[in-house]
Amino acid sequence: MAKNIINIEHIAKIYQVGTEEVRALSDVSLRIDQNEYVAIMGPSGSGKSTLMNILGCLDTPTRGLYDFAGNNVSQMNDNQLAEIRNKEIGFVFQTFNLLPRSDSLHNVELPLIYAGMSSAERKEKAKIALEKVGLGDRMDHKPNELSGGQRQRVAIARALVANPSIILADEPTGNLDSKTGEDIMFLFNELHELGNTIILVTHEEYIAEHAARIIRLRDGLVESDAEINNRIIPKNNYNEV
Repeated sequence: MAKNIINIEHIAKIYQVGTEEVRALSDVSLRIDQNEYVAIMGPSGSGKSTLMNILGCLDTPTRGLYDFAGNNVSQMNDNQLAEIRNKEIGFVFQTFNLLPRSDSLHNVELPLIYAGMSSAERKEKAKIALEKVGLGDRMDHKPNELSGGQRQRVAIARALVANPSIILADEPTGNLDSKTGEDIMFLFNELHELGNTIILVTHEEYIAEHAARIIRLRDGLVESDAEINNRIIPKNNYNEV
């Protein structure tokens, strides 16, 4: 039986904007198991960004339960949330979020610096992560010396380096051309086959169909939640990125 890693029950998120209440999420319940590959979709205003922030422990719900790997994170304070983020969640963003003056190795090391790991150990782990994404020969390159696809692979290596429970990817192909985007999706498929739990937030149907399950949101509610019978399996081209 698959191990449950995320369990959300009746989550709501309400923002106060002046005198008006904005309901970003109304009543969302879902479960994600270890080694699942899930895409979250929805139109603008559907609540998918709010749900991503809650899943990533960047925000807390107004009400409802969020259990992450046996921890009730719904009631955690900022320091406790930061600890969960650093230890359990690897983030991949559309804009890469790399330090422009630092080389690939240092960018990948960052989560381990925050974790207090020794210099020698974190460099070794960062090297292994970069090799895993096919960038063993680009460790001393800065972001402006890399292609868009290579920069995203550095960001994925950074997400992997602390061996997180989940990889949370927010529009990871949004700033890439279609070929390079397909290369990145091949890499995510490889990581999933290695046992990683991947949650992909996207507005692109074609990208979502690489996942094994698609959760669709509309108006702050789960509109549908279905497994994909004929998911797209990308080809291996990413060495050319």
